[in-house]
Amino acid sequence: MNLGNMKLNKEEIILFKEKALHWASQFNVCMLLDNNFSENACGLHDIEFMLAAGVKREIKCDFGNAFENLKSFIPKDLGNNQHPVFGYFSYDLKNEIEKLNSSHPNGIGYSDLYFFEPIHFLSIDKKGNINGEEHLVEIINGISVRNNFKKLSIKLTERVHRNEYINNVESIRQHIIEGDVYELNYCVEFFAKEVEIDPANVYSLLTKRSPTPFASFFKYNDQFLMCASPERFMKKQGDKLFSQPIKGTIKRGISDEEDELLKHELLNSEKERAENLMIVDLVRNDLARSSKTGSVDVDELFGIYSFKHVHQMISTVSSTLNEEIHFVDAIKNAFPMGSMTGAPKISAMQLIEKFELTKRGLYSGAVGYILPNTDFDFNVVIRSMQYNSTTKYLSYEVGSAITFDSDPAQEYDECLLKAQAIIDVLESL
Repeated sequence: MNLGNMKLNKEEIILFKEKALHWASQFNVCMLLDNNFSENACGLHDIEFMLAAGVKREIKCDFGNAFENLKSFIPKDLGNNQHPVFGYFSYDLKNEIEKLNSSHPNGIGYSDLYFFEPIHFLSIDKKGNINGEEHLVEIINGISVRNNFKKLSIKLTERVHRNEYINNVESIRQHIIEGDVYELNYCVEFFAKEVEIDPANVYSLLTKRSPTPFASFFKYNDQFLMCASPERFMKKQGDKLFSQPIKGTIKRGISDEEDELLKHELLNSEKERAENLMIVDLVRNDLARSSKTGSVDVDELFGIYSFKHVHQMISTVSSTLNEEIHFVDAIKNAFPMGSMTGAPKISAMQLIEKFELTKRGLYSGAVGYILPNTDFDFNVVIRSMQYNSTTKYLSYEVGSAITFDSDPAQEYDECLLKAQAIIDVLESL
């Protein structure tokens, strides 16, 4: 079998992905990244699927010197024979970047940064071409998938109930009136204790119900991420950097006519456009810290893209990386992503710690890969379930952007809308 000549059609890719998920999940560490045949804003899409399994070498650390440690972990000359490295940046790396802290409980237990070079690697590009280990394709194609979905009773608990949420949003609006922030991304947790799930099966259900362009499955021993994210944090392609913040959400319509009307409503919403523009300005400033002077550009403003449950407003910001800036520093200089903090970023993160009750950890962090040529692509960890199979703790978080014009009850309803795909999956177990 010559991988250079091997090409899969869409139906073959779908089956291959399912087999690959179950094969990879037998390892103590694995990561799968999936585009789900989704439309990508500005066409920034060249890889449909990536698989990494087993650990050749790894780095795991908490905030303090994490970004410098990552630089040391990545060889100065990766070379074409090296595999990409895969991993994540947790939200709480903010404490290394700024003088901040995170004192809330963390039910899953992820470290702040983790990357690994896999033993096994395989990718499928958007044309269906496979790149990777020849024997791995044969192994995966040879297995059978058995989805044993047993009926479970999972009771979800709101960390913050509706009335408390509304009161907190009113308090955040007061901080906006006083000029502390212009916009704040306020998130809340839903959780369940003493539950047993099959994370691979749950992820499979999640991506079928909510196919998104930045989905990911990650296993680190007893810790699991099942992610159906629609949002890209940052991509490096050559000397170009791209960031694509999402701000603005509306439900899908029942009919085609209603669907178009809702898209039009989202596009012309003054509130949603104002939220999006504020974060675009923040992202422009973040990218400018690592880019050649005058190279920051807004490639698309207020683009409307449709997913299974919602329409989203996505903008694309690009720049040219300053050759004197290490690519890891380009990530650090823009982290955490503005769409998950608010503006100004430091004040927003201070208020997030004040009003939220859960340590965000991997939620609103970033998962992705770094290629041997130092190109990279990272998502924003949202629309995600996290699970610890030892403590049997299941968690997911949702949030929305709070501005002066926010209606607290509507913001709460938006959180529930964003969580619907996950709720559907858990109710079907």
